[in-house]
Amino acid sequence: MKKALIFLVDGFEEIEALATVDVLRRGKVGIHTVSVTGKKEVTGSHHMQVTADVLFEHADFNVDLLILPGGTTALNDHEELKKKIVEFAATGKDVAAICAAPMVLGGLGLLNGKRATAYPGFEKYLTGATCTGEAVVVDGNIITGRGPGLTLPFALTLLERLQGSIAADEVAKQMLVK
Repeated sequence: MKKALIFLVDGFEEIEALATVDVLRRGKVGIHTVSVTGKKEVTGSHHMQVTADVLFEHADFNVDLLILPGGTTALNDHEELKKKIVEFAATGKDVAAICAAPMVLGGLGLLNGKRATAYPGFEKYLTGATCTGEAVVVDGNIITGRGPGLTLPFALTLLERLQGSIAADEVAKQMLVK
């Protein structure tokens, strides 16, 4: 079974995190929510409280994909997470970020020479990237998404990366996306 981790911090964009989890679980991906706050309860940007599956310090990084939702720039302040992202990306495994979160990848140098997208106004943080303004951009092992209203295309792209186009098409069809 393919596995993924999505990281939550207070202020995360609920639709970006939870819809992505939903799509991947529908597609039979073992995805876990990981709190980087030191507590399992994490509050989103629209005051929804979510209980994460695991705390960062207990997360198993033996997965196929790391995902950063937006809504806040606070993930950029977590040094241990940034170290893990760099190590993970260096192995050629997929790293995905949507909305404000691609700024983390830009700051780590992971977007140098790559095409990427982010929430309008955050392009300036995508150091070394060619900013496309597209809904979703895949360049090598880096996947970026533009923002909340484009979460389903982002999540379906992640599902396709992990489980193939047939699985992604089937989930999209079941959800009436296609």
